[in-house]
Amino acid sequence: MRLSSLLALGLTAIALPAAAEDKLKVATSFTVIADMARNVAGDAAEVVSITKPGAEIHNYQPTPRDILGVRDADLVLWNGLNLELWFEQFLDNAGDRPAAVISEGIEPISISGGNYEGKPNPHAWMSPDNAATYVDNIRDALSEADPENAETYAANAEAYKKEIAAMIEPLRAEIEKVPEQKRWLVSCEGAFSYLARDLGLRELYLWPINADATGTPQQVRKVIDGVREHEIPAVFCESTVNTDPAKQVARETGVAYGGELYVDSLSEEGGPVPSYLELLRVTTETVARGLNGGE
Repeated sequence: MRLSSLLALGLTAIALPAAAEDKLKVATSFTVIADMARNVAGDAAEVVSITKPGAEIHNYQPTPRDILGVRDADLVLWNGLNLELWFEQFLDNAGDRPAAVISEGIEPISISGGNYEGKPNPHAWMSPDNAATYVDNIRDALSEADPENAETYAANAEAYKKEIAAMIEPLRAEIEKVPEQKRWLVSCEGAFSYLARDLGLRELYLWPINADATGTPQQVRKVIDGVREHEIPAVFCESTVNTDPAKQVARETGVAYGGELYVDSLSEEGGPVPSYLELLRVTTETVARGLNGGE
């Protein structure tokens, strides 16, 4: 595993149950990575997320309470690809702690348009095909930090990868029911490039990344024109941003607003997407249903 240079947290002990005191303590930058790490770790490690369910990740501002979630961490896992710029700054100002960028080895898709033109699209976990690389990187980071449980991490990782693959295959079949000329994924943020690629969808979005200007008249007009030109049947928006611009596109073109997609953040337990598997499933099902006319 290619670990990043040792990064610092320099904080005091995290409050964990007594039974977990000897376990590897892992801090992650956001909830999607935390869930993936928990699936690989099983009972062998304690995993926390800095950001909470439902948070918008790009411009997140850590609070003192958030910092409590990483104190005394043995390992820090984060996405990289310029996603958690706030997290990089936080770590740069901290003490000495092993950390791993779990998107290592993935060939990024470049952002098209806006101030981030040409930079890597950070949402690589939205690719079911990339998920295996994420899981392998998590496995390797956990195993290096906690070699005594390496076999457990390896077994859990293999089982988890099979579960992800089994979940996505029938959803690919649902997408294939959509007539080829209508296989477009229209969204607010350009956060679904990897998912669109894996599912054979062309992509159109209002803004390239949430750190840019969002919902400008020019952005809305561009997408309205694209929806009309290609006769796209539905538009969508992700759950953590203002959906009004996407709904405006739907109104002005007379197409369906297909619903909210999930990308940056899981929901609370009991919510619509409490796990990474559910995030992929619900998002893909919503797209398939919208493009298939709600069927």
